[in-house]
Amino acid sequence: MGRSIKTIAAVAALGIGMSGLAACGGSSTKSSSSGSDKKVQLALVAYSTPQAAYEKIIKAFQSTPEGKNVTFTQSYGASGDQSRAVASGLKADLVAFSLETDITRLTKAGLVAEDWNTDATKGMVTDSVAVIATRKGNPKGIKTWDDLTKPGVQVITPNPFTSGGARWNILAGYGAKSAKGTNKTAGVAFLDSLLKNVPVQDDSGRKSLQTFTGGKGDAIITYENEAIFAQQKNQPLDYTVPDSTILIENPIAVTKNSAHPAEAKAFLTFLHSQQAQKIFVDNGYRPTADGVPGADKFPKPAGLFTIKDLGGWTQVTKDLFDPQAGVVTGIEKKLGVTTVKK
Repeated sequence: MGRSIKTIAAVAALGIGMSGLAACGGSSTKSSSSGSDKKVQLALVAYSTPQAAYEKIIKAFQSTPEGKNVTFTQSYGASGDQSRAVASGLKADLVAFSLETDITRLTKAGLVAEDWNTDATKGMVTDSVAVIATRKGNPKGIKTWDDLTKPGVQVITPNPFTSGGARWNILAGYGAKSAKGTNKTAGVAFLDSLLKNVPVQDDSGRKSLQTFTGGKGDAIITYENEAIFAQQKNQPLDYTVPDSTILIENPIAVTKNSAHPAEAKAFLTFLHSQQAQKIFVDNGYRPTADGVPGADKFPKPAGLFTIKDLGGWTQVTKDLFDPQAGVVTGIEKKLGVTTVKK
């Protein structure tokens, strides 16, 4: 299965950040060396959920010799939307997305090098798993994928044509019910029943969490780190890690047109350090580095599978999310949900 799964973290409290453009580490950052040291500003464009973690990691990086003169602009939003924005001209020195296909879009556009994923972690900076979260005390007894398809159960998950997290959510249930894609009929039947129970599809995972914590729905499919996030913000929810679920792998890359490639690569290197990976762990993410304190507390589902087990992103995208012939596309259109090419 490649990289080993670590396991639950002591989770630090996170602040729910608003999506959009934010700045961190302003231009007042001072150099500890001579006044002639060059000040550099990097643009980080990322998906919505790791905002709090990145803000803390950036501050830690700025305390290192490599980061002392580096400031950042930060943009957070739905992964697919962010990827398309960069492809359309949004300035970015580093891109951190929810799923690999959002990086692939930029390699095809000539904005990210083809070898971006040839490092030790194959271009991934964090891991997670898809979980089922419910109201505190789980009043409807929702613990399994089948429970999400029962009549009268409202399930919250974002729109898979804007949100990378939504695709992971859908693939988690699909992979579990199709025996890792070997019984596609069963998998498709599950998706058809599941999506009928989804009353609203927000454009990002973070917005869906806000919808759920705001009182709508009986359950939410979400990243494990998002469920931990909500609990640490004293939101009244419980969550279950299904016996069969998908390993969520989150990619990051430096852009080819970065004005400051050396500094961008230094930050990328720092993200894989024990210090930065510990911050990710404290924020509910599973690390990609070995030996990170707290990582051994994450549970390891017996039936954990990966995107490769389902045939890889190219095959999955064609079968499920193709804008004309995809299975999920057809289900969503039947339900009157807007689909946008991702």
